[in-house]
Amino acid sequence: MASKKLKIGVSDSDRTRPLANGEVPLDGIDAEISLMGVQALFNRQLKDHTFDACEFPIATYLRTLETPERPYVAVPLFPSRHFRLSCVFINKTKGIRTPADLAGKRIGMMVFDMAAAVWLRGIFEEHFGLPRTSPIYVSGGLDAPRSGDEHPQFYPEQFKIEHRTDASLAALLESGEIDALYTARAPSTWPSANVGRLFENPMEAELGYFEKTSIFPPMHILAIKRPLVEAAPTLPRKLFNAFAAAQEVARSKLFDSAALSTMLPWQLEALLQTEEKLGKDYWPVGFAKNRAMLDVFIRYMLEDGLITTPFTPESIFDGADILST
Repeated sequence: MASKKLKIGVSDSDRTRPLANGEVPLDGIDAEISLMGVQALFNRQLKDHTFDACEFPIATYLRTLETPERPYVAVPLFPSRHFRLSCVFINKTKGIRTPADLAGKRIGMMVFDMAAAVWLRGIFEEHFGLPRTSPIYVSGGLDAPRSGDEHPQFYPEQFKIEHRTDASLAALLESGEIDALYTARAPSTWPSANVGRLFENPMEAELGYFEKTSIFPPMHILAIKRPLVEAAPTLPRKLFNAFAAAQEVARSKLFDSAALSTMLPWQLEALLQTEEKLGKDYWPVGFAKNRAMLDVFIRYMLEDGLITTPFTPESIFDGADILST
């Protein structure tokens, strides 16, 4: 790796800044680390493949494994996780009270294969009685109209999908032209008289889901260009060790109350409450601790029709040689 800087692209978070600012060294790797917004990062990588190693949308990664070139090798690290029950918004005039009430309704989403949508379709069908194919899905831009997909998408035939280019999904939700929205970030029309969350107490609902499944859903994974792994087989292990160490640094800063690392006044109490309810290892790294979760996510991808290969969790890390983590 000495002859060329390894270009690494990641979102700006407390888990990645220790790598970008040098607090956590990259063992023997000369790297150039770029921090940027998630959507810009993904659009850039999926169009131009700018980075050698990148925080990568996990559903899209699985789809790349069905292409002849299989361009990336994943490492069992998950830089972004999120309970997405808090990210389902509804038009409050439509009488929607539970996920099952979304049957036959029009649901907006920005990216069909984003992990948030894959998890929500799977969770709502498996745990809340909403068949994934019963709604009509409306694709578009969140807070501004969008003329088309920002990076390549695949729309399985089993779903009813419409594309809107004349208005934002946020505006369509407020006007009632769509009934609900699956999103990774809140729409600009929330909160308002017409727009609310499906779950009035999302933390309670998400804790209930965790108690059933022990899953804190990942949105992203770390992926490396396959030719680089083939040329330097130790690279996945080195990146794994560095990213895992950076996550430990992030946790230690939340624990340190000498000077708060966030603007949350009860930062330490929030950490302690989270670890009491989810366990101290609630953001697990490595293969073994994530195997059962990956089984579920692969199943949801198959049920969506986004992939056709019944991958095993082991097989999706082919080439990384770090399944002992």
